Amino acid sequence: MMARRGFLAGLAALAGGLIFARPGYTAAVDAPAKPDSVKPIKLSADEWKERLTSKQYRILREEGTERAGTSELNAEKRDGDYLCAGCGLVLFDSKWKYDSRTGWPSFYDVYSDHIGTKVDKKLFYERTEYHCARCGGHQGHVFDDGPDPTGLRYCNNGLALEFRPRSG
Repeated sequence: MMARRGFLAGLAALAGGLIFARPGYTAAVDAPAKPDSVKPIKLSADEWKERLTSKQYRILREEGTERAGTSELNAEKRDGDYLCAGCGLVLFDSKWKYDSRTGWPSFYDVYSDHIGTKVDKKLFYERTEYHCARCGGHQGHVFDDGPDPTGLRYCNNGLALEFRPRSG
């Protein structure tokens, strides 16, 4: 009887996750740490579809995830900045990038006032999801298994980023 209850509870959690993970569902994103430092932009779905590729739209606007190991940014080693692919806001410095062996570009720090976070309950456990503070574009999830000095791992979708090398 207990095994059946556990199974049914798991099915209910899965159904809830599927309902709230449907394309187009976007929960509210917390305000950035310094609300006046980043001026938000709002575009219609059609304007975003004109600006982004279909894969970028799915990730940034519908909170999708790209397959692990598919981003060219995994191998990027140059000095530069990582920007939100939706609006160009700088999110990461290349000095914060490291190989997390997860298959996604990972960073141990972020320009904190350039992101907002929310709780993601789409799977069977809670995760912290982060978004661009300017356009609200979904970037990825942050975990507490990263390297020093922060101990954090910002696990980012490569399609949600653009790399801008530093000249010089």
